Amino acid sequence: MAPTLTEVVTRRDERRVAPRPVGTGWRQRLEIVMFVSPALALMAVFILWPVLSAVRMSFYRWKGFGPMDQWVGLNNYRLVLQDEVFTDAVMHNFTIVVLSILIQLPLGLGLALLLNRRIRGRGLLRTIVFVPYVVAEVIAGVIWFQLLQPQYGVVDTVLTNIGLTPPEQGFLGTPDLALPTVFVVLTWKYLGLAVLLFLAGLQGVPDELYEAAQLDGASWWQTQRRVAIPLIGPTIRTWAFLSIIGSLQQFDMIWVLTHGGPANRTTTMATYLVEQGTERGNYGIAGAASVLLFVIAFVTAVAYQLIVLRRDTKVDR
Repeated sequence: MAPTLTEVVTRRDERRVAPRPVGTGWRQRLEIVMFVSPALALMAVFILWPVLSAVRMSFYRWKGFGPMDQWVGLNNYRLVLQDEVFTDAVMHNFTIVVLSILIQLPLGLGLALLLNRRIRGRGLLRTIVFVPYVVAEVIAGVIWFQLLQPQYGVVDTVLTNIGLTPPEQGFLGTPDLALPTVFVVLTWKYLGLAVLLFLAGLQGVPDELYEAAQLDGASWWQTQRRVAIPLIGPTIRTWAFLSIIGSLQQFDMIWVLTHGGPANRTTTMATYLVEQGTERGNYGIAGAASVLLFVIAFVTAVAYQLIVLRRDTKVDR
């Protein structure tokens, strides 16, 4: 049976609108290689090669000079895992992780909700909150190191003037106060990032939802709790991921403030491997510690991705 005029026209239109397959000729491949190769070269030089060198170094006993020929196998890993300083450093890292989630999250979310309102001086307050984050870690560490100097620092002077007795060895020199003090400084430094991300998420909440909640008689807090906070859930989970990975890799501020002391009470995995490598010359042990740090951070990141971030990346089919 011959096709009707309507069927012929329909088939012709379908052939016209059908997308043509895009070929990948040698020119397109050459363009891809030209654009991607610089980034790959930089990644290979500054990321891949150092990682492979650290892995190779972890199987040798090496002092940083001469040939690397004293093969020890997994002995460096055994020494690191049996070292109480390293195991305590792992606990310190995860302590910072837990405190970041329990303290920085509600504090940053509360400030973001407050600064999202139309209040006088909102722009100035946002700047004040965000400025510490843009200050370099070393500069911020030196500033706080001077402020926390025992007896002569600004913090001890203020406490003495209001009738309080500061610790004799200072906040950074007292073993039981060193890690909490470091965490206070870290909160001051990185809270601005949380506020910035949460504010960006709140800006994306449609005004119609706020208006609908107000028409239903919801208070300001009920509106934030029932409408705003659930909608910025992906932003909160993304910040938590960045905070966890940053806490596991924490080095700059702690190295400047306490150098891992006193009595290794603020040692982290990063400060441990730097001390073993650059100060003690145990580059094999430092390499093993760096590999363990990478494995711990990688496993934590993958677990967080599979458990928490999976709902944000899941595509409905």
